Amino acid sequence: MPRKPRSTDRRLPPESRQWLARIAGLLLGVALVLALASVGAVAADRTAGPSTAPAPTVAVGNASNASGVVLELYPDPVRNGDAGEYVLVELPRAGNWSLSDGESTVRLRNRSGRVLVTPEPGAVGDHVAADTAVVEGSLALANTGETVVLRRDGETVHRVRYEATVEGERYLPAPGEWRPPGLDPRSPVPTGPANATAFLLPDSPGLALSTLESATERLLLAGYTFSSERVTAALLAAESRGVDVRVLVEAEPVNGASARQARLLDRLAAGGVDVRVVGVGADRFNYHHPKYAVVDGRALVLTENWKPAGVGGASSRGWGVRIENGTTADELAALFRNDAGAADTRAWESFRRNHRFESFPAANGSYPTEFAPEQVTATNVTLLTAPGNAASRLVAAVDAADSRVDVLQPSLGRQDNPLVRATLRAAQRGVEVRILLSGAWYVAEENEALVSWLNDWAARNDAPLTARVAEPGGRYEKIHAKGLLIDDDIAVVGSLNWNENSATRNREVALALHGREPVAYYRESFDADWAGGNGGENVAVRGGRRGRRTGRGARRGALGALRGGGEVGGVTLSTLSGDQSSQRRGCQSPRLSRPGRRPSRRAPRRSRRRPSSRPARRSPARACPSRT
Repeated sequence: MPRKPRSTDRRLPPESRQWLARIAGLLLGVALVLALASVGAVAADRTAGPSTAPAPTVAVGNASNASGVVLELYPDPVRNGDAGEYVLVELPRAGNWSLSDGESTVRLRNRSGRVLVTPEPGAVGDHVAADTAVVEGSLALANTGETVVLRRDGETVHRVRYEATVEGERYLPAPGEWRPPGLDPRSPVPTGPANATAFLLPDSPGLALSTLESATERLLLAGYTFSSERVTAALLAAESRGVDVRVLVEAEPVNGASARQARLLDRLAAGGVDVRVVGVGADRFNYHHPKYAVVDGRALVLTENWKPAGVGGASSRGWGVRIENGTTADELAALFRNDAGAADTRAWESFRRNHRFESFPAANGSYPTEFAPEQVTATNVTLLTAPGNAASRLVAAVDAADSRVDVLQPSLGRQDNPLVRATLRAAQRGVEVRILLSGAWYVAEENEALVSWLNDWAARNDAPLTARVAEPGGRYEKIHAKGLLIDDDIAVVGSLNWNENSATRNREVALALHGREPVAYYRESFDADWAGGNGGENVAVRGGRRGRRTGRGARRGALGALRGGGEVGGVTLSTLSGDQSSQRRGCQSPRLSRPGRRPSRRAPRRSRRRPSSRPARRSPARACPSRT
């Protein structure tokens, strides 16, 4: 029997059609609203410009009641297979939290406070504070860049994006920078007025030694290198009297630690002194470079190393100061404890195993005492440290100078570093600037070229700036001081070299001494050293004294050129590198290979995970002699 054709009349009753029409109208209205919202969002994005990594929803360490925040990421530890990588978050209250890297998600239900998420909890002990919960999770952070998203109830709360990693450093989203674990830059610390003893080297080597010998309760000594027999004897004698004696030095100075240093540190450790080295593994600093001691309630800060050429008075021109203010001593003691207790330090006895040490001759010069130590009163003392605050504070102080600035440095690195730019700005507004640099063989050629450049710049700009290379004249062997005098108000004494590496990557310590008396003492010796200096080889011009450009237009033009790193007074800032002579001699200074980093230490990382056969901590082609 044939099948009856299916009816094509499917019209609904009138009542049904009316309901369908109403529903269709509602859906159309919803679609129109969504479309308008989407157009508005696109317009807002275009107005805001190109998209970048979103800023944190709240400030680091201060999550609000509504939002959590990613505090830091550690994707590239200095370990095989990146063992110990983590993400640290702060959650304001318990909830349905989750953390994702786009490939895997870690649930953080009912968690609050600081939470550290890592695939290997046993490998992150050095990074966990007492108030931090550790959660095991399968995140695998890429070394080539990653996006990590913190969510609550499925909604994005904080999205963080980092690019290629810096090995051994953590990424901090709030400032948007990489920073070694354990390094949290300090603020400048004003410690108030103080009585002080200002002194010079090689003129008065006995003052630092007698200060160490006077210890009765504590003696904390921090340095870059250590090879003084007399200082060793003073420390051992203090230890035998029951004084708490501790020593902290750089693990791997340029050219390595000397055999003399190894022998003396062995003696100290055998005598009961707590000797530690800084810079092992994922280190915080390029070099641990300060020169200071805390002796009971007194603070001793120098520009010179703890070796015969420095505090021994056998070579270098240096500045030193002893502060009687107990607050300064306590602040330095706190810095010492912080630096000595971090994960990148080791006891000397364990570090020295399997290390070889080379013999270097010790300085044995003898120089007259032209400037005796002098009691001075500082109206205020400010403790400056690097990385973090020293360079920026000095730049601000030079920018505020009214009449004169005197700079004493072994060298200046590059002409376009912020401190040199500040002196050029000062000269362009009429401040009298004098820059005196070392004539030591390892920097003589580059310093002569730089002095010529600075004097030529001054002549072109008719600016009151003069630069010279020091001529010791039998009063010392070389300039090693890192000194700065601003007007009659501020004298700066410490370890900060005027180069990018020292300002941003080294541990440095300096004291800013406020008041006429400290400035007058150091300026008298600066004047004497200046009188023996010359303006560089074949220099035909000196800093202009024919007039001062103090007009607003002149200042604005100089500032614009300097900020752009371009041209000032017709001279290009990048004309000289400050390193050319070292390259011609065939040796490699630490600042040549990668400014601000240890040389040849890190290679680009391309994979998410890989077995690691990492290079040695430093491998310079041929390092120039240690001179810092």
